[in-house]
Amino acid sequence: MSEVSGDIGQGFVHLRNRSPYSVLEGAIPIKKMVALAGANNMPAIGLTDTNNLFGALEFSEVLSGAGIQPITGCTLSIRLGEPRPGDAARPDGTIALLVANEAGYRNLLKLTSAAFLEVGPTEPAHITAEKLFAHTEGLIALTGGPDSVLNRLVVDHHRDEAGAWLSRLQEAYGDRLYVELQRHGRREELVAENWLVDQAYERELPLVATNECFFPDRDMHSAHDALLCIAESQYLTVEDRRRVTPDHFFASGEEMRARFADLPEAIANTIEIARRCSYRPRTHEPILPSFPTEDGRDELEELRAQAEVGLKARLEVVDPAAPVEDYEARLKFELEVIGSMG
Repeated sequence: MSEVSGDIGQGFVHLRNRSPYSVLEGAIPIKKMVALAGANNMPAIGLTDTNNLFGALEFSEVLSGAGIQPITGCTLSIRLGEPRPGDAARPDGTIALLVANEAGYRNLLKLTSAAFLEVGPTEPAHITAEKLFAHTEGLIALTGGPDSVLNRLVVDHHRDEAGAWLSRLQEAYGDRLYVELQRHGRREELVAENWLVDQAYERELPLVATNECFFPDRDMHSAHDALLCIAESQYLTVEDRRRVTPDHFFASGEEMRARFADLPEAIANTIEIARRCSYRPRTHEPILPSFPTEDGRDELEELRAQAEVGLKARLEVVDPAAPVEDYEARLKFELEVIGSMG
């Protein structure tokens, strides 16, 4: 993969984009990301869909095919502690993780799988803090925007807990941790920013400026707002519901530099992070498992034998709607199709 080029003093890379794989949340098609990155002279961009890597391979192939560096990542929902008896487990906020190398990609696969497989049937996708800290190798961590665990603790006046969480992140990720700042005009961003900047300087942690891009341009804000209403079964007229601002769009590098003119290092660090991310998912031939067989049969013969036994067992407990010979003929046909396809 080619190294990110450009003048660090002038460059900017969007690290936090949402595709339609963030269902009923993201509204930037991956092919559109190519056009946006090209139009804004961005040599790389990141994908951080919510709790999943469903779009990672498509994102990797499409962007690299256009000469743009894809940065694979995810926005993960985190639960800090155990829920109270009788309460459902709910996440306490989010964190953003970016893949630096192959080990990081494998760890992110484990984390996103756990977000769906290790929760209760009625719980939203999320992981525990313990799971997060068990799989940190090869991952770059951004503390997150206003919906993050860190920012929510600060805004809710739990500064001691916020400091403790930041300490855990720093211990786990070391120089792969960045204190993330966002400026979309939300109150939560303004309340938390001074504390975040002070902590970054005090702990000698780097700052990074990001824009959570949910839609391509400002003109799509109203349509995206309707999308969020559909996601939460709400009406547009409801005041107390999830919203994003018109600034949650794919802003130009020039606009981002203007927003963070007082913190140019936070802009420059987007290029540094892009340079640290050297891995992308690639297509490969299907990896199929091998199965032990009986009596030296090959796998197709084993499939045929087990299917015939299974059909016989099924017909013994159901009332066939057709002669048994019809089922056997159909099974033979299906097995021949499977065999012919290898």
